[in-house]
Amino acid sequence: MQPDYRGDNDHHDGTSDATPGGYPDRRRPGELGFALFLTAASAYLLYSAYGISGFRALSAPGSVPMATTFVMLVTAAIVAIRTARLPRVTHETLARDILPGMVIFFVGLLIAFGLLLRPLGFVTTAALFLIVAIKVLTRRGWGYSLTIALGSLVVIWLIFRVVFTVLLPAGILPEAEFIQFFRNLFSGGA
Repeated sequence: MQPDYRGDNDHHDGTSDATPGGYPDRRRPGELGFALFLTAASAYLLYSAYGISGFRALSAPGSVPMATTFVMLVTAAIVAIRTARLPRVTHETLARDILPGMVIFFVGLLIAFGLLLRPLGFVTTAALFLIVAIKVLTRRGWGYSLTIALGSLVVIWLIFRVVFTVLLPAGILPEAEFIQFFRNLFSGGA
């Protein structure tokens, strides 16, 4: 047994299992799939690098990208073959130990954030994201989730849009009219 091995349940408390002392002689769930994915991605990148200039000459523009992606493909294939030969860890599952449902949910939430950012705008999309994320993570009432999410969003918006004047996607919210309203309000009162 490895001296750094912390026991089977040590990584189920939310801490990282990337520290030394895992299973050097066994394969955890998802390792082979990830190694095969890296191999396929390297093969695709090699094909793309070949499309730059082909095998014309060593000084051709695609030579360095082809050499780099070829090394990536070879090393990824070696890792995949070595990983496939290892016996599996039997007491772990992909859904429970490696990729739990909460992680998949937030990956989907981030993808939705990226897709909705342009049509809805930053403020609307960020409000939806924060409300759902705080509601799911805290498991408290809607009043608490709405207060924390919208309060945080107002602070973020004031810092980035008003103080630093960062341009954010406006979307469906008439953000320019809001800013002009407050400018008129403050300039009229002075």
